[in-house]
This record gives sequence, structure tokens and C-alpha cells, in this order.
Amino acid sequence: MKTIPTFIYLVIFTLMSPIQLLSKNLDFTVFAGGCFWCVEADFEQIHGVIEGISGFSGGNKENPTYKEVVTGKTGHFEVVKIVYDADIISYKELIDIFWRTIDPTDGEGQFCDRGQSYQSAIFVKSDIENEIAVSSKLDAQEQLNAEIVTPILKLENFYPADQSHQDYYKGENLIFSRFGLIKQSKAYKYYRKGCGRDKRLKEIWGVQAFP
Repeated sequence: MKTIPTFIYLVIFTLMSPIQLLSKNLDFTVFAGGCFWCVEADFEQIHGVIEGISGFSGGNKENPTYKEVVTGKTGHFEVVKIVYDADIISYKELIDIFWRTIDPTDGEGQFCDRGQSYQSAIFVKSDIENEIAVSSKLDAQEQLNAEIVTPILKLENFYPADQSHQDYYKGENLIFSRFGLIKQSKAYKYYRKGCGRDKRLKEIWGVQAFP
């Protein structure tokens, strides 16, 4: 697996509170759940999650750009690297939550975003994580009474997206949209609603849908 650049960790630590910095049990996992803005927004509200970093994984091209990835020609998925405190939340708990943030029965993309780069996936970095993910997948499949097509893949690389995609859901920059000149955070809310993400989650998971 390729080494994550040191500056990424420096950014994470800069954003941490003194209490978080005292943690002795930081770990990370990588999920693909369609639009990485939405995955980041979902997981950063979970107690025990330190930071979500939007990026790309699963393909062969080094340091891909967003425009390259969305063509579907790089083999990369849009992903989020989730850094968490394992003393507060476990890997299994994160996996169990992940299923309820996506449509795991859709193998062609997620919600309104279609194509390979928007497909869902779990990336594991050890045999233990693989066992936990497989077990959780079987449990979720039984609850849904439907086939889950989300693959569990070995984590080989991770490339962070450029800064404009990080924490997009709470950005204060003004952008031009079909609704006029609005804040990034408001544009995100329009996008999420228009994409039908939360509506579809309720249809699939009912009261178990997250968030």
C-alpha cells in the first residue's frame, strides 16, 4: 500500500483539539459511497470520527485529478479516508453505519451519480478488517433481504482530492449555481436533496437510515 503523504497527517493534527491529540488509538478506514462530499458530511458528524478526507482509491493512476476520475477511465472510486479514535468508536461500528449511508444494492453508482467512480466499496487494509467487513455485509444483507453488491477490496492506495473538495458541505465560498450566487454549503444542500440521497435511504433502510 502506498504511504500517505506526511502533510496529510499534519493537516489532520492541526485540526484536532488537545483532547483528541492525547488519543493513543487513532486508526483510519476508507469508504466509497458515491459523492465524497456526502460521505464526508455523514461521517464527520459521528462521535469518535476525527476527520474525513475526500480523495480517490482503487485505480492505477497516481495522483489523479477529479476530472480524470469522473471519466471512469482511471479505475479510481471517489472515497473518503475516515480517521477515527478506536477508543471511542470501533471499526465494526463504522462499517455497520456505512451500509446505512448508501444503497448497497446498486452496482452502477449511487443515487443520481452514475458510473464506476461513483460505485460503493469498502477498502480494507488487513485480514482482520476484511473478516469484520464480510461479517457486517452478511448481517446487513440479511436485514435488507436483498443482495448487497458493494465489494470489499484491498486498500492499495489513497490520493487526496484538491482542497476545493475538502469539507465542501460546510464551505463558505460563494459559487455560481442554477440558484444564483450562493454559499458552497447551501449549494451542497441543494445538490444532496436534488440527488434524492436521503429519500432513497429512507426507502431502503427505513428508520435505520443514517443520518
